[in-house]
Amino acid sequence: MFLFGKQKTPKEVLRENQRNLNKSMREIDRERVALQNQEKKIILDIKKMAKQGQMNSAKIMAKDLVRTRYHIQKFYEMKTQLQAVSLRIQTLQSTQAMAEAMKGVTKAMITMNRQMNLPQFTKIMMEFEQQSDKMDMKEEMMNDTMDQVMEQDGEEEQSQEILNQVLDEIGIDLASQLVDAPTTVGTSVASKHQVNSG
Repeated sequence: MFLFGKQKTPKEVLRENQRNLNKSMREIDRERVALQNQEKKIILDIKKMAKQGQMNSAKIMAKDLVRTRYHIQKFYEMKTQLQAVSLRIQTLQSTQAMAEAMKGVTKAMITMNRQMNLPQFTKIMMEFEQQSDKMDMKEEMMNDTMDQVMEQDGEEEQSQEILNQVLDEIGIDLASQLVDAPTTVGTSVASKHQVNSG
């Protein structure tokens, strides 16, 4: 605990400094605009005094004009310097945001590394590889079986085709034999009758 309240975070400090810089630049702009208005008034007064022949007063006002323009230039320079500081603060804010993001990522990586059980992961990968090998072997056996079945089906078809051809040939012979058989029997009977008649 601190005597004057809670300690500000770096992000809060940078934001507060940025607000103060913006406020200072606005004040500088107001002062510069006021001096520029005064510059215009002095120029008019110098012309007026010169017309009236009051050269001493005109010279004094001319010196005031030089000083006023000098201060205007200084205000421009001061604002430029403050803008440079503001840019640096914005860069610091971006760097701080990047550091916070990297811090969060680092914590997440540490947590993941702690939770990751390397031996268990190795065991899982080995089991996966074994199961994958078994699946490959089973798939190969199934493919071989299918190839054998397809080959057997092809052999069966070829065998049946050959058998059909043989049966067709036998059928043709049998048909011709069946056609020729009665004639042969009739001829034999006729021969027997001739023998008996003789």
